[in-house]
Amino acid sequence: MHLSSCHDDGPPPSGNAEYGHKPFKRARSHFADRITADGRDGWPVEAGRYRLVVSRACPWASRALIVRRLLGLEDSLSLGVTDPLQDDRSWRFTLDPDGVDPVLGIRYLGDAYRAREREYDGGISVPAIVDVPSGELVTNDYQQITLDLETQWTGLQRDGAPDLYPERLREEIDEVMDAVYQDVNNGVYRAGFASTQEEYAEAYRTLFRRLDWLSERLAGRRYLVGDTITEADIRLFTTLVRFDAVYHGHFKCNREKLTEDPVLWAYARDLYQTPGFGDTVDFDHIKRHYYQVHTGINPTGIVPLGPDLTGWLSPHHREELGGRPFGDGTPPGPPPAAEVIGAAGRP
Repeated sequence: MHLSSCHDDGPPPSGNAEYGHKPFKRARSHFADRITADGRDGWPVEAGRYRLVVSRACPWASRALIVRRLLGLEDSLSLGVTDPLQDDRSWRFTLDPDGVDPVLGIRYLGDAYRAREREYDGGISVPAIVDVPSGELVTNDYQQITLDLETQWTGLQRDGAPDLYPERLREEIDEVMDAVYQDVNNGVYRAGFASTQEEYAEAYRTLFRRLDWLSERLAGRRYLVGDTITEADIRLFTTLVRFDAVYHGHFKCNREKLTEDPVLWAYARDLYQTPGFGDTVDFDHIKRHYYQVHTGINPTGIVPLGPDLTGWLSPHHREELGGRPFGDGTPPGPPPAAEVIGAAGRP
């Protein structure tokens, strides 16, 4: 069984120590069924039927956490949170009583994968959506899950839910998201897991060229596309919020810190302080996962005490650029009590 760090193809069976010792490759989603309003793949949208499984450490899973909150789908799509630390069977439910997910009744996310495909022996990744009645994995397609929550789950969204993927802006949103994915979301991993100096240098330079481009784009506008929060902002945020805590040091993305780019730092703080964003972020899970799971990069397993997180709550002044965070919609209410981030994970 291969492990999987969030949504890559994972190291060979020898384990997490292999990170940084083989070429990095982002895996395609093996299970790409869609949950749709018309049920075209056999999985119709239905309140209470499905469970979203995430790691709060994982940027790909964090997209789904934010979208679920912004759209008010908490009562319709239940949430399972895995331990940020994996063992040799990958993502596990050791945060729950007796180490068992209380809804799915399983100890490892891999059990849902094998309920769907008995002989499955690939990577176990998050986010994943599981069909509760059958216990089978429905999808681990991290690129499509959030888009479907936005466009197929409209009948279950809260009153005042924002339009995060407006049809008139989709072409531009898709273009921006693709650039962010290739060079930033995936770029930090290509740098961090590079196995040669040349691979690392190429990824490093590409990453910071794109961050410079994003900084210039955001200097005079509050959001990446249009004047409201869209899926593009969510996908950039999940990398930026991890940048100084893990990517700057652990992945050697150290030309500068996020806090040293005035535009991107203010942009990231603006989103962090927006309901639905920062209230899903657990810095404790993030740091422990990267520094303790990637033993090929950090063999001591020591988790740094820094950086100082209090700046995330400082004024950002981005409202002076205008924009309407939720468009014609409204902010989400507070997170459910069971989903509030613990003190160790907050500034």
